[in-house]
Amino acid sequence: MSGRNWHAFRDVAPEDLPRPDLNPYLKLHREWGPPVLTASQALDFKGRWAAAFDRDAPLHVEIGPGNGFHLAGMAKKHPEWNWLGIEIRYKRVILCAKKIGVAGVGAQARICRYDAWWLDNLFDRGEIAGLYINHPDPWKKDADENKRLLSPFIAAWAARALRPGAPLRIKTDHRPNIDRMIESMAGLPLRLVRRTDDVRANGYPWPTEDDVVTNYESKFHKRGEPIFAMLAERVEGPAPDLDNQHPARGSGPLAEDAPEAPEGDDQA
Repeated sequence: MSGRNWHAFRDVAPEDLPRPDLNPYLKLHREWGPPVLTASQALDFKGRWAAAFDRDAPLHVEIGPGNGFHLAGMAKKHPEWNWLGIEIRYKRVILCAKKIGVAGVGAQARICRYDAWWLDNLFDRGEIAGLYINHPDPWKKDADENKRLLSPFIAAWAARALRPGAPLRIKTDHRPNIDRMIESMAGLPLRLVRRTDDVRANGYPWPTEDDVVTNYESKFHKRGEPIFAMLAERVEGPAPDLDNQHPARGSGPLAEDAPEAPEGDDQA
């Protein structure tokens, strides 16, 4: 059975939960307002994301922005683009919102709470002008393979959501993440431009000045451990079908039904 037969991701109200005060960020993210978008609000912008920013500009998306260093930093480097972060954890959504405010990029940056496994509900084909994924959880155990974000499904989704010529940038501390993504791109209209197995020694696959070092990346640099990176490009070609490509949907409890307890300051 395809995982796509499982319930789609949806928002949850605090009053619908048995312990609504378990995570104070659940309620806070619903009350924050711009730049925060709830899942329900985000669904309304599919195919018209310019309306979320009150301006027409190319849309650049970061999946899993953590505490928002990269998202806010890139929005400051490129105010001519609209920037959207997709984050599942409530506290990280608020951390990103604070970073956006401090950086003064509220006009061009938004942070949305949503599940990355259901991004096809948020974007039309060719709607994204740039995609960024930094330090996704590697899920190293074989038993957790279906939880790995860098997967055939995400590659296929990216090929649908990215417009021709759009970049896909990935940074990770786990080399198999890069190998897996390159393998997942086979047969898709995605072209590997360059990969780097140690960005400190060999540089990024893109101009160094056009990057922001994440908090997580800094920690690995201080330990002398390498950061791996790759740059791919959406090329001309038909968008793939996502049916039966999803390894994770239905593999566990619904994310919206299991709000996380407050966690410590987080990475990216």
